[in-house]
Amino acid sequence: MSQKLDVPSIIRKTLGYKGRVLFMPHHLAHAASAFFPSPFEEAAVLTIDGVGEWATGSYGVGKANEVRILKETDFPDSLGLLYSAFTYFCGFKVNSGEYKLMGLAPYGKPAYLDEIREHIATIRDDGSVALNLDYFGFLDSLAMISPRFEELFSGPRRLPESRITRREMDLAASIQAFTEEAMLKMARWVHKETGKNYLCMAGGVALNCVANGRILSNGPFDDIWIQPAAGDAGGALGAALAVQHGYHGLQREPIKVFDRQKGSYLGPAFSEQEIDAFLRFRNIPHTRLGTSERAMTVARALAEGHVVGFFSGRMEYGPRALGARSILGDSRREEMQKLMNLKIKYRESFRPFAPSVLIEHVSEYFETEHPTPYMLLVAPVQKSRCLARNNEVPEDSDLLLAVNQKRSDIPAVTHWDYSARIQTVDKQTNQFYHEVIRCFEELTGCAVIVNTSFNVRGEPIVCTPEEAYRCFMRTEIDYLYLEGFWLDKRDQPRVSDEAWKEEFTLD
Repeated sequence: MSQKLDVPSIIRKTLGYKGRVLFMPHHLAHAASAFFPSPFEEAAVLTIDGVGEWATGSYGVGKANEVRILKETDFPDSLGLLYSAFTYFCGFKVNSGEYKLMGLAPYGKPAYLDEIREHIATIRDDGSVALNLDYFGFLDSLAMISPRFEELFSGPRRLPESRITRREMDLAASIQAFTEEAMLKMARWVHKETGKNYLCMAGGVALNCVANGRILSNGPFDDIWIQPAAGDAGGALGAALAVQHGYHGLQREPIKVFDRQKGSYLGPAFSEQEIDAFLRFRNIPHTRLGTSERAMTVARALAEGHVVGFFSGRMEYGPRALGARSILGDSRREEMQKLMNLKIKYRESFRPFAPSVLIEHVSEYFETEHPTPYMLLVAPVQKSRCLARNNEVPEDSDLLLAVNQKRSDIPAVTHWDYSARIQTVDKQTNQFYHEVIRCFEELTGCAVIVNTSFNVRGEPIVCTPEEAYRCFMRTEIDYLYLEGFWLDKRDQPRVSDEAWKEEFTLD
């Protein structure tokens, strides 16, 4: 307590700062991060996460230079903590493995939905949840769940890295269905209470792109916008924007593309001169590409079935790779999902990859025309592109057998339920990435490629040229594009050190 109370003086002393120190409530920072960068001049705002200070969710309104919170839901009733409890029980890491649970859900059935409703949690009229704390441990211990949780679901939690069984698939499907129901109900309540036509969202639960897709397609709002860094990292942006607009009164800047976040390319960039110096200093074999041949070189490698590490421009802000620090592949190849998961990302085979698609062609591949530049919405693949498959994972089947079934003519990015987590790419926000996909379309007739984050499992997304080269050498990526420089794995010195796999804790 003494340290917490002394934070203002610690900040002043450390920074040599003599002005006022402002503190931003957690969910107000989330709300500001959602509204101020959005394309809307006036909107409802909904925030949902585990817990921040005392609140676990909130709703309010944003207009011009102001965001107002109208109501909060308080700890311990939390949709985010509920989802994290199931993440933990299914053997994944809390606060990073929730997206795995969402990706696993399509392989199961909501067989435990009644048990969740009857014993674990109820959904109130406003969409907030009330938890039965007999089944949770986070109030009085370091555990997410209590022994009663394990009793209800027929045994102890799945151990991390062990085989995924039918139980985990069905649990994932069940909590995902419950979450979608709660979030849709929240959206309808917020619409009724605020009377606004548009909705902005933030908080870790707002990264649930399946639920977001349902709110957009089945909800009451004309349009929605989700902060790309919807989790707690986005609070830094929200705090700064809240002070800039709400405290200092600065006007929001005009919209130049779809929103004020400008593609979320807000991180560091490295010049060709810096990269050239790095490659020469390390004596790394490389080719310098002419400006006119760069996009086609990358596209040709993808069309030939190779995997490319892609490092271009300013780094993305948020948890999704958006074509600045990405690993790219051919969406048409059915083996690509397994290859990239097991040999490059070193992660579970079922985890899906996202498609990057030219925005002008999105409706040719997916049942949407909505711009989704941040991979925050899921939409069905066009039925004309889908292929018949077994309707469910067999009871005694290894999940890998289901993963490897071809489901569409873009199988590497098609989920088990024929949906996809889409990134639309336009010329204005990322001209070079758009040109790469356009060249790929010219070569193959397909305007969709695989896009996943440039890292291995447990490691942060690469930021610098050195980190990109290190990841390239530690994996089975075939080529590395480094801001105009082209590196062929066959030309590189061999790396035999495997100790790096212990450097990061698996997520």
